[in-house]
Amino acid sequence: MPRAPRSSPDPVLTLATFLPYRLNVVAASVSEGLARIYSDRFGLGIPDWRVLATVAEFGSITAKAIGAHAHMGKVRVSRAAAALEARGLIRRDRNAADMREAFLVLTPQGEAVYAEIVPLALDYVARLTADLGHADIVAIDLAITTLTRAADRMDR
Repeated sequence: MPRAPRSSPDPVLTLATFLPYRLNVVAASVSEGLARIYSDRFGLGIPDWRVLATVAEFGSITAKAIGAHAHMGKVRVSRAAAALEARGLIRRDRNAADMREAFLVLTPQGEAVYAEIVPLALDYVARLTADLGHADIVAIDLAITTLTRAADRMDR
């Protein structure tokens, strides 16, 4: 049984109202909900989907650039890319200017999987935001953009 909140003149951090915690909870909940869609039907994990979606968005991109764009660590990107390559969803094209580096590109099979997932993902977002008005969606987008910029500034 939870204890009553402590009474003290010291500052208290209540997780339920702490913005970073709340952002993490909503991000995890939304990400896991969407993951059930592409995991059950396509056998993709969250890192796999993020790499696949990033490659699809850019057409041709390095693993390092995926990590920066998708805020994923080098190991997670590498493992996801290897898994996607093993399944025939992406291929590596060597960079002629730097043979240590490769560009990741969707294969025709990867393009087909991506084309099947996108409508499902967009439908998920539509259902998630169905109770929000246009102004709410614009406000959320602005808040996320503003918080991301502030966090990036603070990280530098």
